[in-house]
Amino acid sequence: MVELKTDTSIDAMYEAGQVVARALTAVRDAADVGVSLLELDELAHGVLREAGATSPFLGYRPSFAPTPFPAVICASVNDAIVHGIPALPHSPKGRGGTPIRLRDGDLVSIDFGAQLNGWAGDSAISFTVGTPRPADLRLIETAERALAAGIEAAVVGNRIGDIAHAIGTVCRAAGYGIPDGFGGHGVGRRMHEDPPVPNEGRPGRGLPLRHGMVLAIEPMLIASGKDGYHVAQDGWTLRTNDGSRAAHVEHTVAITETGPRILTERR
Repeated sequence: MVELKTDTSIDAMYEAGQVVARALTAVRDAADVGVSLLELDELAHGVLREAGATSPFLGYRPSFAPTPFPAVICASVNDAIVHGIPALPHSPKGRGGTPIRLRDGDLVSIDFGAQLNGWAGDSAISFTVGTPRPADLRLIETAERALAAGIEAAVVGNRIGDIAHAIGTVCRAAGYGIPDGFGGHGVGRRMHEDPPVPNEGRPGRGLPLRHGMVLAIEPMLIASGKDGYHVAQDGWTLRTNDGSRAAHVEHTVAITETGPRILTERR
């Protein structure tokens, strides 16, 4: 069931979205060679505490997961597409042991959510650390263009398939892969609500877009052009099958009569 939000509710979701935006900006600014993913997780946790918000990620356990998620950020590095745990593999709580530290040239995707006054916000960014690889910059730039195309299609009168088609067209034209079965979703009182928002599809198909729908639009791109992925031993992290790099970007977007409103926009 898709819940249509009132304008007042969308304003409240904007406040949650701005907590997400501040945390992602802080994490991106702090990410550098030698910084650990756990330090970035704690930084994001501090933004939540300062705002009086909570994490919809921490302790989250969908049906596929063997354990609750142990952090407030998903930190996916290089060949990790999404759902990366910011700690060493085989650490069941996602903490302890020798921390994972960022290295020169890493491609990092950070996904983060916040729950504030009963409403959720969800967003993701990808960036490089240290000396960037030109191929990584092209991958991230394409992901951002795909996100912008999806948002542009998120207007009253269009359908979910129009968003999916816009994203997929940008990704495929650039020669990148798209992991099947993973994409965006509705956002509201909970981080994951109906409807699903695929990253590839046919225009003019699917649920009509109406004023008050709020969607997380989130392209995921695989550099090699292949779509294959697998779940890592930690039971959470999705990795590319061929070891190629991946990028993930996301915004929470409200569908309104005056056009799409990005609730997690970073200033």
